[in-house]
Amino acid sequence: MTHDETLISVRDLKIAFGPKLIQQNISFDLRRGSIFAVMGGSGCGKSTLLKSMIGLLRPASGQILLGGEDYWAQNEQRRTELNHRFGVLFQSGALWSSMTIGENVALPMEMFTSFSADMIHRLVKLKLGLVGMEHAINLMPSEISGGMRKRAGLARAIALDPDILFFDEPSAGLDPITSARLDELILTLRDGLGATIVIVSHELPSLFKLADDGIFLDAQAREPIAHGAPRALRDHNTNPTVVSFMNRAADLSSAPQTRG
Repeated sequence: MTHDETLISVRDLKIAFGPKLIQQNISFDLRRGSIFAVMGGSGCGKSTLLKSMIGLLRPASGQILLGGEDYWAQNEQRRTELNHRFGVLFQSGALWSSMTIGENVALPMEMFTSFSADMIHRLVKLKLGLVGMEHAINLMPSEISGGMRKRAGLARAIALDPDILFFDEPSAGLDPITSARLDELILTLRDGLGATIVIVSHELPSLFKLADDGIFLDAQAREPIAHGAPRALRDHNTNPTVVSFMNRAADLSSAPQTRG
């Protein structure tokens, strides 16, 4: 499900920590209904770019346009209002360990809506039901598996019905079966909620299954070196770094086996 409407435009973005350049010359458009992948090897700045897009890290220069508004040119109050359009699933799930799963999901509603306690409880059950976690509403994060924590984090990410979801390495630490189930859930939510998704990942099966567009960041060049759907980059790109990254699973499977 893709449309022509552009939700986010990134223009000539430069990200740095003081004098240390992370990435520069980043430009792309995020279309409504798409799943956009931020790809690249470890340490290239994938998660750092995501932090700039969700308001956690001010870029050194450039623009992030959300509905035509320059996000980082707005005052703090307006940026907070724009943030309500975002839902974020962090790599660890980032659940509050002292709260039940239900309380974690309820927290954004309690902070940013005027819903009654009964309405919030109903919505929490609905959001947890969407990710297959309604049974865990009264459990603590320590009482559930890593995959379940990711799903609970996803329920919290959709608590305020955002139209843009950001996922930072959603499959990190999960076994292949649990990872595949999470991928299916992400597609279901995209189709069911009409959400637009930005996913940071280096997991090839997830990238090939989920993303219809993307950008490839390179740690050495410190700028994007490819742009397009992961499958297209795998099949048609000629940059050696991109080719090696997108075909590494085939390289591993053909490597000679050794006995320990």
